[in-house]
Amino acid sequence: MTRTTVLNHQTHFLLPAKDPPGSPELNFRLKEQESLSLLKRCKNMEELKQVHSHILKLGLFVDSYVAGNLVATCALSTWGSMDYACSIFQQIDEPGSFVCNTMIKGHVKALNWDHALLVYCEMLESGVGPDNFTYPVLLKACAWLLAIEEGMQIHGHVFKLGLENDVFVQNSLISMYGKCGKVQLSCGVFEQLVDQKSVASWSAIIAAHASLGLWSECLMLFGDMRRQGLRAEESTLVSVLSAFTHLGALDLGRCCHGFLLRNISALNVIVETSLIDMYVKCGCLEKGLSLFQKMTKKNKLSYTVVICGLAIHGHGREALELFSEMFQEGLGPDDVAHVGVLSACNHAGLVEEGLQCFNRMKYEHEIQPTVQHYGCLVDLMGRAGRLEEALQLINGMPIRPNDIIWRSLLSACRVHKNLEIGEIAASELFQLHSHNASDYLVLSNMYAQAQMWDNVARIRTEMASKGLTQTPGSSLVEVKREVYKFVSQDMSHPHCDSLYEMVHQMEWQLRFEGYSADTNQVLLDVDEEEKRERLKYHSQKLAIAFALIHTSQGSPIRIVRNLRMCSDCHTYTKFISQIYERQITVRDRNRFHHFKDGICSCRDYW
Repeated sequence: MTRTTVLNHQTHFLLPAKDPPGSPELNFRLKEQESLSLLKRCKNMEELKQVHSHILKLGLFVDSYVAGNLVATCALSTWGSMDYACSIFQQIDEPGSFVCNTMIKGHVKALNWDHALLVYCEMLESGVGPDNFTYPVLLKACAWLLAIEEGMQIHGHVFKLGLENDVFVQNSLISMYGKCGKVQLSCGVFEQLVDQKSVASWSAIIAAHASLGLWSECLMLFGDMRRQGLRAEESTLVSVLSAFTHLGALDLGRCCHGFLLRNISALNVIVETSLIDMYVKCGCLEKGLSLFQKMTKKNKLSYTVVICGLAIHGHGREALELFSEMFQEGLGPDDVAHVGVLSACNHAGLVEEGLQCFNRMKYEHEIQPTVQHYGCLVDLMGRAGRLEEALQLINGMPIRPNDIIWRSLLSACRVHKNLEIGEIAASELFQLHSHNASDYLVLSNMYAQAQMWDNVARIRTEMASKGLTQTPGSSLVEVKREVYKFVSQDMSHPHCDSLYEMVHQMEWQLRFEGYSADTNQVLLDVDEEEKRERLKYHSQKLAIAFALIHTSQGSPIRIVRNLRMCSDCHTYTKFISQIYERQITVRDRNRFHHFKDGICSCRDYW
């Protein structure tokens, strides 16, 4: 059989010059196999178009199998084109489920989430029956679109088709509901699996809880999974690491790291970055930096995590140096990395450096500042006491300032006791219909500092009428791989008696070192003795007392707070670190404080 060569500028294909001998059916199958072989060899769109033309000339396009493979190659290849795949799809008279599934998958791959749903609707209208391959990728589209109503309708279709026992479809439902914030529905699907739960099922339900910040629940589920004898995969451990990170559970995070090293030969960039994030946010900056330096492949996210880590530990200069290193490595920082470096300047009080970085981002790198960037800049100037400049910046913003920006200014006004600008910030917050109780409390506390008790009563009454309640201060401390939570003024804790006895002993020791409670932090119209009693049982002090009782002499103490640390707790912890010779690390809502020998790493700037 003779052949002729068809050439183009990139590659060549060998196509048959004439029909091979044999029956028509055999000839058709030989042509079909030849065309499919050519499709597999395609490396770019030019070659695919050439094969497409060949298929049309040979009359093979009527074969759904050939047409389906043509669409799949075009839609799913890294070099493919969804526009061209759509044009081919439109030419198919009666597309079957394989071709429709391929189009849905291609649209999801191309991030055309809404187009994937449209193909599904067309599929139903034309009477093409979906199958178990249709729904996992379709539910992924619903998850990205947060299309909960469409997702619930699709769940109904799954039930009607009898796919409620298909573990792959059910796992996709768990994931979809979780990403749409409906964790109870995720749990409902998960429980229905009964004995069919796979590692992927557990991973999906853990990720669903992680997406809503239900960190304790993540750890409980992970424990249940381990008791079932199942080995966690990397995606599961990323969610679990996030839980350890947010809970400040360093010892548990170390155990997870050890598990990864024992069971996975080479960690991918996502897992390595998650480990760095865990160490950095659990107070072990040195360990996080060590892992970062050992990474063989670093991406923008890796750099951003470390820059943000340096920021919350107050290492502004080092963050700026790493930011410059990103450029040298050819990884142009994006808007997220700029938020990190602006935050670093903020925590270190590097006002001029922060302003310079903001201007370079805007004019040299041509990155349009977002509300987050402006928020960092307002916070930077506010902390430095440049409140008038911060207000001018807000008034000159090209985008409307949100509640976070006004809240940053209000907080700075409280620190620097500027009631005039504070009232402006509070007024703007209230006009934005803020239902954040802290906004009212900050203004109320500023009035209390100024001894304006009538205004204090007015703000408190307004809070009550709107049903706003104050979030109680709480602190988490990890002791012997268990995380314990303490709430300010808590009298119901199981270890209450021993805790309060330890607090009494600490107070006794502190008197000899010259500590005096900062009663200005209690902004209530009560006598000095009651103010001292209220300060004595702040959650951070209870957590420190518990750790001193239940940990060995000289071992470090790590605490995670839900609110910004008050100045009294800050002074108190400095004294405790010196008296009891402990290194105490506290992560509050804004940053890390490392206390050692009576000194804090923040240098009293926070």
